Amino acid sequence: MTAAARQIDPPEHRHAGELAFLAAADGGPRPPGWRLTPRAVVTFVAGSGGVPVDGPDGRRVIEPKFVGERALVERCVVTLAGERGLLLVGEPGTAKSMLSELLAAAICGTSGLAVQGTAGTTEDQLRYGWNYALLLAKGPSAESLVPSPVLAAMTAGAVARIEEITRCLPEVQDALVSIMSERRVSVPELAGQDGAVCYAAPGFCLIATANLRDRGVSEMSAALKRRFNFEVVPPIADFDAEVALVTRQARAAVERGSARFAVDDAVLETLVTAFRDLRTGVSAEGWEVERPSSVMSTAEAVAVAASIGLSAAYLPGPDPLSLLPGHLLGVVRKDDPSDAARLLAYWDGALRRRAEAGSRMWRQLWEHRDVLRD
Repeated sequence: MTAAARQIDPPEHRHAGELAFLAAADGGPRPPGWRLTPRAVVTFVAGSGGVPVDGPDGRRVIEPKFVGERALVERCVVTLAGERGLLLVGEPGTAKSMLSELLAAAICGTSGLAVQGTAGTTEDQLRYGWNYALLLAKGPSAESLVPSPVLAAMTAGAVARIEEITRCLPEVQDALVSIMSERRVSVPELAGQDGAVCYAAPGFCLIATANLRDRGVSEMSAALKRRFNFEVVPPIADFDAEVALVTRQARAAVERGSARFAVDDAVLETLVTAFRDLRTGVSAEGWEVERPSSVMSTAEAVAVAASIGLSAAYLPGPDPLSLLPGHLLGVVRKDDPSDAARLLAYWDGALRRRAEAGSRMWRQLWEHRDVLRD
């Protein structure tokens, strides 16, 4: 039977060939339950630096999938090899979730044992629930118990992921303290039966993510913090690397719709430059820029680039550059409508100075200033 098409393949499917190659290529020691060696996990996530990796069936260059410091990836891998909890923190849109998915896929072969943290997340979603039809028919039993993704990872010796852990209520977060300390989950309803205590198999570990913008929403307890190693995932520092990432992901988004990506490199470089100026509060030339309160992340830049690419593919006509002001306005208004004034100030400041210096792209962009006026 032909597999149904997916909008986005999980990394364990999308990169199945690389994972199989690395598993066969590196015969070094593996932590209990790991499919790859720690060195191979780092190579899978951060790439082989353009150097071919030798394998039993030939040589292969492993492309980087996460754009960031290799040392960060190495620290994450070492944390998980020691079966410690890993907490990835940073601004929204810095690829924390993608990094957690890549690590889980490389270590245990699946990134799907995940809980999305929200204000409505319950303790059952971190521990276990029940199949109520079986519960009513047969009473409490191992058959009627429904394991959470965390419990499933514990019993399989796999990696569990919790997204936006600080969005969960404190009493829900506290369910993780005993899990991470005692490495077991008690099921009182099954007292005297098999399965009354579920123990973590070797290899079980937990990766959580948290946005710095959510600080104070549901602050983690000191007890829970002590059970994690914290790693900050910063925005992409290198301009060329960010342009390449935005181009690659926007192209993939457009081509998923069976359309051709036809946005000039110069437009994408201009887009990324504007995002970086507004994100950091200073232009590449060193001019001060008033930062909007909205997150000007790489993920948002990808979304804008993809939207411009889709417009060019499906609604040809307007110059793609002319679409950028409207999309930027939509981004900065997400958190605070008054940020539109900050964007207009950026147009009248750094952008105007570039246009006056003779840059064709910035001069064209300046001509679309009226889009920003209400």
